Amino acid sequence: MSSWASWADFWAMGGHALYVWGSFAMCVAAVLVEVLLLDHRRRELIREINSTTSSDTGESSA
Repeated sequence: MSSWASWADFWAMGGHALYVWGSFAMCVAAVLVEVLLLDHRRRELIREINSTTSSDTGESSA
């Protein structure tokens, strides 16, 4: 029922393996980079909020 006679045929993708798997790898890499950048930005924002909150607390008690 499948289009491929073996796993080797599946991985070769009918001669288009470089395009297919290269495209797949680039999409995975783009999503991974996006997730890492979002996590980095979230950590920066939390650090900035904590720094602002602690400096505000210090100023009001003086």
